Amino acid sequence: MNQIVMTTHKPDLNENVINAIQSVPLKENPNAKGRNVLNRMGNLSAFRVIKQIYYEYCANTSIHGIQYLGETRPLKEKLFWICVFIASICCCSNLIQNIYVKWTETPVIVTFAEKSTPVWNIPFPAITICSETKRPMQRKGPSYMELLNEWKSNIAEGKAFNPNINSTEFQEFLTLLHICNTQVIDEGLTRLSHQTIDYVGILNKMLPDFERYYLFCKWFGHFSECDELFVKTYTEEGICYTFNGLNATDIYRENTIQHRQMGLESTVKYNAFVNRSLEWSLENGYSHQTGLNTYPARVLSAGSRAGLFIVLQNFKQDLDFGCRGPIQGYKVLLHSPDDVPLVSKQFVRIPIAREVLIAVKPNMITTSVGISEYNPHRRQCFLNSERSLRFFKIYSQNNCELECLTNYTLKTCGCVKFSMPRTADMPVCGEDKIHCYDRAEDGLLFKEFSEGIKNTDFNFRGETECNCMPACTSLSYNAEISQGNFDLEHMLEAVGDSDYLQKYPGAEMSRLSIYFKENQFITSKRSELYGVTDFLANCGGIFGLFMGFSILSVVELLYHVSLRLWSHVTATNQN
Repeated sequence: MNQIVMTTHKPDLNENVINAIQSVPLKENPNAKGRNVLNRMGNLSAFRVIKQIYYEYCANTSIHGIQYLGETRPLKEKLFWICVFIASICCCSNLIQNIYVKWTETPVIVTFAEKSTPVWNIPFPAITICSETKRPMQRKGPSYMELLNEWKSNIAEGKAFNPNINSTEFQEFLTLLHICNTQVIDEGLTRLSHQTIDYVGILNKMLPDFERYYLFCKWFGHFSECDELFVKTYTEEGICYTFNGLNATDIYRENTIQHRQMGLESTVKYNAFVNRSLEWSLENGYSHQTGLNTYPARVLSAGSRAGLFIVLQNFKQDLDFGCRGPIQGYKVLLHSPDDVPLVSKQFVRIPIAREVLIAVKPNMITTSVGISEYNPHRRQCFLNSERSLRFFKIYSQNNCELECLTNYTLKTCGCVKFSMPRTADMPVCGEDKIHCYDRAEDGLLFKEFSEGIKNTDFNFRGETECNCMPACTSLSYNAEISQGNFDLEHMLEAVGDSDYLQKYPGAEMSRLSIYFKENQFITSKRSELYGVTDFLANCGGIFGLFMGFSILSVVELLYHVSLRLWSHVTATNQN
């Protein structure tokens, strides 16, 4: 029997060491293990804190529908309330957008004032009267129309214009070209004189005698000479006379020709007018210390007794139908005292041998205090301090439009009409530029229309180059006119005066009476339609109606995502 001998293998020492090392379990780093545990706990705790605050906010918020999102409900119910909440937000956004558009487009509304205004609180209208007789008809020599036809005929035939008149009559003809019917002046007419002509000086020389045409006046119940009440004014239709207007020194800036010319002339001849201190402005009215005699003048009541009465006279032999056309007599313009009269734009006819009564109804628009906070183009008007004019001290829409027409005429024709406001360095147009400056006004109107339509999306005029919006405080005068025949010849026969027509052959009279119709009038007032308060109130009403949202809801949300969250995180870290 074979015996099996078992032999044992003795491991090597190195092998024992290796096995021993491998059998020893590895020990984890305690610091690394702590960091991993803390990270997992921190993430879990932060999620739990945010979740807890979310449920707490949903349970306590005042916003409608949010509480259902924090409760344990089926998914379809939560989706339903999410859709309702989004629909409410959309409705709120749409309505608030409509309110914002209305607030932006029409922030200002013009309404009637709460109380009526007495007529003694505003000035009596400034009255500018222009005679259609620019120069008495010439007894000798050719008339204005005969010279004009001869000039046109010579140009058509290529001949030089050499009329049989002296130099004074020639300068008068050149001056009449600018104030007679300028629409008959054709384009392309050559200039007849290259010398500088003093149009204002020539107009004064050929002007009819004031005392013969303005017989007498009555103001405040007292009869007086008309030259004590009226001041000479230079307009686009020649020399006119203005009652109760502001002095040229109070309207025009110091660097204008009008300020120097009219101011100096008024100082010499009308010293009583110029020495008055201005006690009125359109925005502030009269001061409380102002008495009865004011500048500009005002009346105490309505009716013809408290108004202006004037007797005007014409002479048949002085009428020049070739210059002013078939309608003779006078033009009368009622305007605010701080406006420059533009007789050719708006006027009332005073025919020969007629009596005209003008009952005046003021139209005044004032401004509330809050209007000044809006941009001028949002409220569609200018305060006097917001719009500075180059030629005028006082802003009004008429003054602004006249200044813009002057600038446009200078740019288009290279000169301005003698009656336009200007400085000494601006050239005056001659007879060859009459057609140009006459058509420049039409060109400016079309240009303003085109720019106004292009620059606005709303129902008001957009910003244009002239930028002549109405003044926020404005004053105009509406007229109700009645008239009747004034038979001078039969009246003189009735009173037994047979010498008057012998002393003034061809005389024909007209009478004019201007007065306020009523003792009070209703003022219009510009005020806020939607202020910031109204806008916020409307937005708050819509948010409250659809969502129950308010300012405290915003505070509540900010509280939960800031202070409340920080408190929970701090408490969790301490634990």
